Amino acid sequence: MPMTAEEIERLIREAIPDAEVTVTDLAGDGDHYAARVVSPTFAGTSRVRQHQRVYAALGTRMGNELHALQLTTATPQETMSE
Repeated sequence: MPMTAEEIERLIREAIPDAEVTVTDLAGDGDHYAARVVSPTFAGTSRVRQHQRVYAALGTRMGNELHALQLTTATPQETMSE
């Protein structure tokens, strides 16, 4: 059964409580999403480590209930400079 955007957002917020999370269904099929996760706890960590934290929040759902996730992560300071 596909995941909802709300469920993806909930799981990420549970793992990264201070995160601002925006999830978008890219194809309207419940299988292909984009997530933007902004958290001050990402400061000083590599982009790879930031993505690993988000994927860890989703656990075994990645590749199963959730087929594809286009992921963007940033710190609040990085979003101010965009």
